[in-house]
Amino acid sequence: MSEIPDLGPVPQRIAVEVAQVHRLIAGQFPQWAELPVKPVAVGGWDNWTFHLGADKLVRLPSAAEYALAVEKEHRWLPVLADRLPLPVPVSLAKGEPDAGYPFPWSVYRWIDGAPASRESIADPVRFALDLAEFLAALQGVDATDGPRPGVHNWFRGGTLRTFDKMVEDADDSDLVREIWAAALDAPWDGVDRWFHGDIARGNLLLDDGHLSAVIDFGTCGVGDPACDLAIAWTLLTADGRKAFRERLSVDDAMWARGRGWALWKTLASSVEDEPESRRILGEIFSEYADQSCG
Repeated sequence: MSEIPDLGPVPQRIAVEVAQVHRLIAGQFPQWAELPVKPVAVGGWDNWTFHLGADKLVRLPSAAEYALAVEKEHRWLPVLADRLPLPVPVSLAKGEPDAGYPFPWSVYRWIDGAPASRESIADPVRFALDLAEFLAALQGVDATDGPRPGVHNWFRGGTLRTFDKMVEDADDSDLVREIWAAALDAPWDGVDRWFHGDIARGNLLLDDGHLSAVIDFGTCGVGDPACDLAIAWTLLTADGRKAFRERLSVDDAMWARGRGWALWKTLASSVEDEPESRRILGEIFSEYADQSCG
């Protein structure tokens, strides 16, 4: 058995202020120095994000570990974008440490859209199929020399055993242990494929209720793409989940690993949103029971 990676300590995040972003832009990209800067209303955890004028986004990693993704995104997003059926972030510039900010950072073109939610998706099955088409195209991109799982993406695309202790500490119920064990035992064929790594509501944008773009490729890489299947339980409806699996032609082993990723992700976030976590766990448990009976 290969060595299980060590996730290491929790990243030490730093704060970034609007005035600091102004100084970074003025010092390195003076052509944009007069554009207004304001925080994005709903930002992420890994990066501090700011509007720059009407059509740009400044993205600054909040910790050293997250900054590892900057070079990767600038290297690979142009390659992926040409081969994907939906818009993805387009890098306009890469900034360097300055003005008291210690990491590399990025300027992207702003992509309009509303974060996906169960309530805002117009057609759950159509949404599931469109997402499956996107992931099928992503998995079809040549994986040669692509970034392998590591600290840069918190070992997405690698073995679920990395998170074994976290799941055990979060919930030791018999059903959780059974589902998790099934995921750990499900074999991977070892063929590297591209994955996004964080296919989640906030990274799936809607236009008039339909999937219109996929953002935030900080956890992308090549390896086992089962991590991208977690969305089947965290967001999709039962009918959408079925259509999603059929379009991607997912076998039982990969589906079990995807369910494991959904289980870990949900248990890891249960403190942040307990009602939503309970709902998702219910989806995981009922789907697992239906498959076991079938």
